[in-house]
Amino acid sequence: MIKVTNFAYKPGEHEAEKASNSYLMSLIAIMGGLPLPIINLVATLIFYLGNRKGTYFVRWHCTQALLSQISVLFINSYGFWWTVSIVFTSDESITNNYIAYIIAALIFNLSEFIATIYTAIQVRKGIHVSWWFYGSLSNLICKPTL
Repeated sequence: MIKVTNFAYKPGEHEAEKASNSYLMSLIAIMGGLPLPIINLVATLIFYLGNRKGTYFVRWHCTQALLSQISVLFINSYGFWWTVSIVFTSDESITNNYIAYIIAALIFNLSEFIATIYTAIQVRKGIHVSWWFYGSLSNLICKPTL
């Protein structure tokens, strides 16, 4: 799931800190807006927009963090609104499908949380960490400037 590789150059201390902060932004946003799934995406998007003109290392990691938050948004939004419909309507009830989805969403969120912490630590050391799927998308979206 996570691939550690060497980047084309050794990023400076300032670059490594900014790139690491792109992952930490989503973790900090969890504390502020836990029940609302969009808060993490908005915080990561704002950080991405603020650093889109930065160095390639910073832009690449901001892009990867943003892409991962988009997936988390879809998974958590569906679970959130399904839960709201169960709580506030009499038509819906807790089913095996609902329980299975919530368990799968919790496992996905936990693994994303652990991967985010690991990646933030490694990137802060200047080590390039590429996630499965998101890393390939980041390569397509974020091109090095010539």
